[in-house]
Amino acid sequence: MAEIIQRDGTWTFDGDTLRIVPGHDKSVSLLRKTLGELEVPVRALAGISFEQGKKAGRLRLRLRDGADPLLQVAGGKFADTADPYRLTVEPDRYGVAEYLVDEVRTSLTLEQVPASGCTEYLLPGPFVPLSVTAGDGTASFDGETVRLEWKWNTEEAKSAAGARTLALGDITAVDWQPSAGLENGYLRFSVKNAATKAPPKYDPNAVELFGFKKDPLMSLVAAAVQARLPHPAALPGTPSLPPADSTDDHDLLLRRLRELGDLHKSGVLTEEEFTAAKQAVLRRM
Repeated sequence: MAEIIQRDGTWTFDGDTLRIVPGHDKSVSLLRKTLGELEVPVRALAGISFEQGKKAGRLRLRLRDGADPLLQVAGGKFADTADPYRLTVEPDRYGVAEYLVDEVRTSLTLEQVPASGCTEYLLPGPFVPLSVTAGDGTASFDGETVRLEWKWNTEEAKSAAGARTLALGDITAVDWQPSAGLENGYLRFSVKNAATKAPPKYDPNAVELFGFKKDPLMSLVAAAVQARLPHPAALPGTPSLPPADSTDDHDLLLRRLRELGDLHKSGVLTEEEFTAAKQAVLRRM
């Protein structure tokens, strides 16, 4: 088992699952604290990296496309500090971080996890019931129904009809956008037979976000709903994933063989582990 404990959080890997627990330090984002503990199976992983720095290093986990509904709705729009798959590492723990990276990479090789995207979610999404107040309203989700309630600052044209209740079966898509510059963000639900081009400020199926501290929490509501909608890979008209470049794959596998050899020489891998990992790589070449 490999484990690294930092003020930013704790990552523990047992060979099958990477358990991520956010830290309690004041620098840890509200999003990560609210999301809580994550258990990421090896088959959901695409890779892991560690970058050293003068003052601190950084562990980064990369998931396969379509594995996590939270990343599906975030679309790379999380700030680094809010990214649940990033861990700040203090200099005296660089060796531990590198060991964890080696352990995860070895398991990816042994398990022959494909680099292609997933056709189903491998993580369950945030726990429900869930309720977040931000921007001009409150969005709540109990697993079956979304409820939108309005605050004092909601545009009257949107709030006049009162709170909205959306059945999960009527929701066709969910979209979360953080505020950027002078542009407000939003959490918007697309509903059957209710298409609209109205901006979030006037859309009764959207919460407008103004760029405050709790705004990112709306992505958790979006992810909880997304986890219960059809997976994007199953939607009609979804293009198939392009085949991986065979030359790049071959070079990657050659590098992996060299890495395994180095791990064996340094004593990280036993003879049996090295032989099994090497055979797994050779079968993929």
